[in-house]
Amino acid sequence: MNNLLFIGNLGTGEIIIIAIIVLLLFGGKKIPELMKGIGKGVRNFKDGVKGLEDDIKIDDTDKK
Repeated sequence: MNNLLFIGNLGTGEIIIIAIIVLLLFGGKKIPELMKGIGKGVRNFKDGVKGLEDDIKIDDTDKK
């Protein structure tokens, strides 16, 4: 299973090459917009999970 998650085997050189490829594909202006969109998505996901956890806790207290 650990072989599937190869991220731990990446060295500095590989990370630099990947960063250069991403920079060439998206350009310098698109990367901040991309990261902002990813950040908003992660924030919305966390808020949704927290909301579900709160709903579950409320349901558990109502049943007791």
